Amino acid sequence: MTNSASLKEAIRDEAARLGFVSCGFARADAAPDAGAELKRWLAAGHHGTMGWMAERADQRVSPTALWPEARSVIALAMSYAPASNPLALAEEPGLGRVSVYAQGGDYHKTVKKGLKALARFIVDRAPSELKVFVDTAPVMEKPLSAAAGIGWQGKHTNLVSRTHGSWLFLGLILTSLELEPDSPETDHCGSCTRCLDVCPTQAFDGARRIDARRCISYLTIEHDGPIPTEYRKAIGNRIYGCDDCLAVCPWNRFAGQAAANQAFLPRAELAAPRLGDLLALDDAGFRAMFAGSAIKRIGVKRMVRNCLIAAGNSGDPGLVDKVRPHLADPDPIVAEAAQWAMEQLAQAPSSAATQRL
Repeated sequence: MTNSASLKEAIRDEAARLGFVSCGFARADAAPDAGAELKRWLAAGHHGTMGWMAERADQRVSPTALWPEARSVIALAMSYAPASNPLALAEEPGLGRVSVYAQGGDYHKTVKKGLKALARFIVDRAPSELKVFVDTAPVMEKPLSAAAGIGWQGKHTNLVSRTHGSWLFLGLILTSLELEPDSPETDHCGSCTRCLDVCPTQAFDGARRIDARRCISYLTIEHDGPIPTEYRKAIGNRIYGCDDCLAVCPWNRFAGQAAANQAFLPRAELAAPRLGDLLALDDAGFRAMFAGSAIKRIGVKRMVRNCLIAAGNSGDPGLVDKVRPHLADPDPIVAEAAQWAMEQLAQAPSSAATQRL
């Protein structure tokens, strides 16, 4: 058993130096119930078109299923706590709302860079095998992080920390070392249901039970087909993700923006983009605007689809000239979204033309 308090303390200190606000330790088999819950979720079809969730489910259920040599998990978190109210743009229909996590640099690169540096630090002090993961591999970061004591899974399914709230990017290191586990964090949600109640599309079927097919983050990011008509009005001006369930969590009162990693500070062009400008983007313009951003992976067509839905919800006939060219888009999903937006804007009162562009 590698049970040296000095080794664990050294790892924590190095993690903090590398920009992680939390670091905890758990056994590789510490979240046995998570796999069963995943299988129930998949069987219900709640993953929607995210086929990759089902394809590697047998590996996702446990770190040891993915890598049998894993003995311990080191769970880590970086903060991206915003400096301003994430819901502020709800009253600005001419602007697109981008989820806080995507307003700065791509977290995959920043978190993985920190994980690799910490992995080298560990191997130098305790020769071992290890693997690092952000969220592109079949591992269940949230239940494992809860088992490692850095937070608990809130009713919105995301990890919540008493110190850093829920604005956290998670990363894991699986290691062949036998490290003494930390105590799991307990649930501190109590009777609060703010995150469940605020959901615009009622995507939650009870605490920690989310149907991705109704979730705005899924619909605007992961889903590549037409956005179902019944959810379009609820999307409002959200063009990439949704922060509502996180933003209302009372624990975020303790999430100091000073702890946020500088790499995640919002870029001006992503914090409050104008719908009219986004609707004018071609593929080259999209790639230039979103270079170095997690948003880039959805591609220009999906972004334009999202912006057309937001334009239709804006009530601003001034956006008609921005929407009209997309009626002839060769992509039927974009063309249909443009037609819907034109129909909605045709019903808008003329006084709405004074809305911001």
